[in-house]
Formats: sequence, C-alpha cells, structure tokens
Amino acid sequence: TDDAAALPPPGGDSVTALLGRMRTLYQQAEEATERFNAAEEALKLQTADTRKVTARLTAARTALAEGRAAAGRIARDQYQGRSEFSSYVRLLFAPDSRSAFDQGHLMARASRDRVAAVARLEKAEREAGGLASASRRALDRQQTLAAAQRTRRDEVRVRLAEVERLLAALSPEQLARLTELERVQTAGAQRELLDSGALAGRRTPSGAGAEALRFAVEQIGKPYEWGAEGPEAYDCSGLTQQAWAAAGRTVPRTSQEQWATLPRVSLDELRPGDLVVYFPGATHVAVYLGEGLVVQAPRPGGKVKVSPIAANPLLGAVRPDPDGEPLPSYAPPPLPTGAKDGTDEGYNPD
Repeated sequence: TDDAAALPPPGGDSVTALLGRMRTLYQQAEEATERFNAAEEALKLQTADTRKVTARLTAARTALAEGRAAAGRIARDQYQGRSEFSSYVRLLFAPDSRSAFDQGHLMARASRDRVAAVARLEKAEREAGGLASASRRALDRQQTLAAAQRTRRDEVRVRLAEVERLLAALSPEQLARLTELERVQTAGAQRELLDSGALAGRRTPSGAGAEALRFAVEQIGKPYEWGAEGPEAYDCSGLTQQAWAAAGRTVPRTSQEQWATLPRVSLDELRPGDLVVYFPGATHVAVYLGEGLVVQAPRPGGKVKVSPIAANPLLGAVRPDPDGEPLPSYAPPPLPTGAKDGTDEGYNPD
C-alpha cells in the first residue's frame, strides 16, 4: 500500500498510530543497516583471507618452478654424461683408495641431492594444487559475500525510501504533533526508569571507559549515516566501535555482535562508558554518559547527540572492559552547545 495515501486524518489516535509506524520504519532501516554492516565485515575478513591464500599460492608456485628447474638440471646432467653410470666408471678406475673414497662421497651426495630435489618437486606440486583449489574456494566465498553485501545495501535503501516517502507526506502540523508525542512518551519512559532507582548513585567509569566517552562526546553534532564508521559521520554501532577503539579496545562492528559477545551488566551496575543496547533484536546501541543519559547516533536524519537513556526500548547493557577498575573520581567531559538538541528518532523531512 501507499503510505502517503494511507495517512490517517488529524487526531490523537492517528498521531499515535503514525508515531508507531515511523518508529517501525526507522527500526527496520536500522536492522537493515546492521545486516549491511555484518555483511561488510564478513566481506572484509574474506577479502583478507583470499589475499593470504593468493600470497601462499604465489609462494608455492615459485617453489614449484624452482623444483622443476632443479629437476631439469638433473636431466641435463644425465644427458651430458654426468650420470650415475659415468660416476661409477670413475669410481671403478680411481687411481688410489683416497680418490675412490672421494668419488664415492661425491656419488652419495649427488644421489641425496637428486632424491631431495624430487621430494621438493612432489611437495611443491601438492601444495600448489591444494592452494589453487583453496584460492578458487576463497574467491567464490568472496563473490558470494559481495553479492550479499549488495543485497543488504539495497534493503537499507528500500527502507530509507519508505521513511522519506512517509516524511514527505507529513504536513508541518503533523510533524510537530509527531515530535511532541515522541517527546512526551520518552519523558514518561525516562521518568519511570529514574524513579525505579536502577541508575541511582554516583558512578565512575574505568580509565578506558572515560577515554571512550571522551571520544563519543567529541563526535556530537556529526551526522548519522548508515554504514559509516567516522570520522565525518557514524551509524550507531560505528560510533560505539570507534569510541572504544580510541580507548584501545577492539569491539565488534555491529550492535548485535556487541550484545552477543561483550559481557553483560545490569542497569544497577551500569557505569559511564558502558554500551546500552536497544530493541529485542539488539539493533541499536549507545554509549552511557551517566546521570541517565547516553551519547548516540540516533537515526537517519539525526546527528550524534545526547539523549535520555529511555529514548528507545531498552534491551540491556554490555561492558567492553569488564576487567577495568572504576576511577576513584571522575569529571565528565563538557558537552558542546546544543548537545541535546534534535529529536531522538531523527525526524527530518529534508
């Protein structure tokens, strides 16, 4: 159906339905973005593996060429009379025992060289054959992953096009009502979370967490862009990954992998620098700032900003440095002007 034609008329229930539709579209776009990120990471790893296999194949072919050259020299020696038969004749007619001993030693060494040359040639042929097959398989996997990446990219574009069509159909009044309803709902969820006491008490980050948070705050104001890892733009997991990379820690590229692989912490234990994960499918992630706030790259149309931790449905939290000791004291980085401006859902019809 055409989303623009299906827009409901003004009214409280209609705005609620529209907000739900918008959130669904943004979440689907972000899910597609994270699938694209996962496909891109898999393609990067496979491309690196293909290069390694290709390098090993090149080395094996060089060894094979050297083995064939050695075998060729043996064949030429035999053809030119420097064969085992001529060596035996020289041994038979050696003038004395010393000469005979030397000739026998040379014969034994030559025989060992021939055996070794043949063994090297056979080994090089086996290795080159195996690596050629491995190279073909690696290239096939790379091409399959490249096709998957293109499919994921197209999924993102389709979802974003849906968002753009729906936004283009909204009047300024609808946009204002939509934004206000989102603000009211977020405020209610935030108040409920803070009133629960789960985030009560002063908490300090680890040294690495403080560095990650400092990096995240420095990115405030930069645009959200799907698939982006900085330095000029970010998507949600690109921001969290790069923040912790600045702190010297490697974390996975996608929000799902961050949720699946990093140690989980309860909200009662949450400290600045931890990663807060959202939605049942772990399709969004942010850096915890403290005092019930996060730094996030929100949605298409938005910018990196400070938001209430309850701006999206919470799934849980993870800690990239579970071994990090909290600092005895901590002063959070100063926020730039306008750090909290803009909607957390990234509504922007432009």
